[in-house]
Amino acid sequence: MEYILCSAVHYKNGVTYIHQPSGIESGHVVCGRRHHNCFMTNFILSADGDMEKFKVVESTQGFVTSLNRYVGREEGLSIARQAGQMLNDSESKYMLYSEDLW
Repeated sequence: MEYILCSAVHYKNGVTYIHQPSGIESGHVVCGRRHHNCFMTNFILSADGDMEKFKVVESTQGFVTSLNRYVGREEGLSIARQAGQMLNDSESKYMLYSEDLW
């Protein structure tokens, strides 16, 4: 059964990288415990490295699953519910947040 592995942010910059989760055609995915960890990691890499390499055109927040898929918050909620991972759940929820999981 597929389950949520970690928080992730997909940075879309039009560049194709190897070893990205499935569903990512271009850009790179940074994973972390919570989404702010992903943002900070990308910031550190862009500040210390090649600015063009980590240039961000657009970013989306989501999750990486146990099947190495990047999914958005809406699909992440469905996966987490089916896997029994939810700590905080209600019928009104329509997006997954890492606080719902751990």
